[in-house]
Amino acid sequence: MKSAVLQLPGLNRDRDMIAALTKISGKAPLTIWQTETEIPESVDLIVVPGGFSYGDYLRCGAIAARMPVMQAVKAAAERGTKVLGVCNGFQILVEAGMLPGALMRNASLKFVCKEIKLEVVNAETDFTRAYSKGQILRCPVAHHDGNYFADDETLKRIEDNGQVVFRYAEGTNPNGSIHDIAGVINARGNVLGMMPHPENLIEAAHGGSDGRGLFASALDVIAA
Repeated sequence: MKSAVLQLPGLNRDRDMIAALTKISGKAPLTIWQTETEIPESVDLIVVPGGFSYGDYLRCGAIAARMPVMQAVKAAAERGTKVLGVCNGFQILVEAGMLPGALMRNASLKFVCKEIKLEVVNAETDFTRAYSKGQILRCPVAHHDGNYFADDETLKRIEDNGQVVFRYAEGTNPNGSIHDIAGVINARGNVLGMMPHPENLIEAAHGGSDGRGLFASALDVIAA
């Protein structure tokens, strides 16, 4: 499968994501700059990485979500292409209207950088087939605005539809997210956003490989 990583000013986790995708799939992903207006239809997975995209001081992801490339990402998602947004990438997907809810300032009003635990709530998505429902994963976080919020109607809908894919587990919620939500997927099931960084826990050099299953699932290399 072919993958692509978006590159926008300030997204400083693109190299980590490129390294993870290359290591797991055996193929280096395409890199797509923010001014591009088309993404090849041969691409099966588009990743919006983390960092601090230009304009985050106004509202995280608000400016990046309006860059030309995001229209191409939306078009690809409508074709059925899988899209993954991690940390700032999650914020960008929310701001672009591709995922429900909002991401607000952490409840502590401080930047949080540490390891947390994730519960796999939905193991039947294209991103989580390598895991089992209820499995607890280790995963690092590094963000200032990861406090997920949705109104009551939206919250009920995504909970009932199985769109909550990950929750912070065992009292490790680092930001105050409602219902301990750490990752959500769209109704169609091909766009996932999450605050933790699975790309930073995929091999022994990272101290563990709990994040590897997400990429193996998305890239259809579970058996590799």
